[in-house]
Amino acid sequence: MSAESHLLYEARVRPRQAVVAGVAGILLLIAAALQLAGPQAKVSELTVQLISLEKRFPLDVIGGVVQGIALLAVIWTLSFLFDAVRARRPEISPATRVAVIGGGLVSAIGGVIYAAVLATKAHQFVHQGAQTYEQAKHLTNGASLPVLQTLDIAAQFALQIGIALIALNAMRVGLLTRFMGYVGIVVGVAGMLLIGSPPAVAIEIFWLLALAALFLGRWSGGEPPSWRTGRAEPWPSPQEVREQRMKASGADGRAAGAPEREREPQAVGTTSGRGTRATTPKRKRKRRK
Repeated sequence: MSAESHLLYEARVRPRQAVVAGVAGILLLIAAALQLAGPQAKVSELTVQLISLEKRFPLDVIGGVVQGIALLAVIWTLSFLFDAVRARRPEISPATRVAVIGGGLVSAIGGVIYAAVLATKAHQFVHQGAQTYEQAKHLTNGASLPVLQTLDIAAQFALQIGIALIALNAMRVGLLTRFMGYVGIVVGVAGMLLIGSPPAVAIEIFWLLALAALFLGRWSGGEPPSWRTGRAEPWPSPQEVREQRMKASGADGRAAGAPEREREPQAVGTTSGRGTRATTPKRKRKRRK
């Protein structure tokens, strides 16, 4: 695809991708709300946790499904942004897209399966047996839950690394502002260090909703020029911005005319206009005979 054709394609699908990014952010918010809703275990004791999980079983399963759909929308959004970056910077590694798609799919599917398996074990504990600690330990000691947890952690790492790399490269070519690029990097780092925590999810939701506004051209400060030119338009560094401002101010001064004449320095203790008592010479008085 030529540069002109790709630019026309981006202009045509950007409104759709804005909707996808916005839906991803909203669905992540709904999934987080569902996880916080309903009965919660007051203590970290296994039997109490299983009883609480059985009571909130519909919320957890629905939350897992909503989160899975949100992750699919995240993959779609990041794939579009990756293609836009690659059209301007072909050297970006295809492994970044693989990490996003693979990590996102495994996390989306694995999250739903994990919620369903955990709900099934909680249901067995409540409705079968004597509800003892030994029974709870036996139900949760199988290999399925640890394997699903390990796969989810690995998938989340891959997805968050992809988010950080795409945000970094999109900022380098000028598709994202510096603020949006740095926030995207923070999303990736926070997602790796604080997997599933409320702060990490909140930052990701904000970034996705901000991406939706940027795709629609409603970002404050205007649309990044790279979306219009189809070329890499790197953002200037702070030093370059200062130099540009200094050049602009110098050009404005020359265009306005000659510089204002410098005032001549005055001697210390002198003032303009009438002299003061301290500076006016005293008159000599006539001596009386």
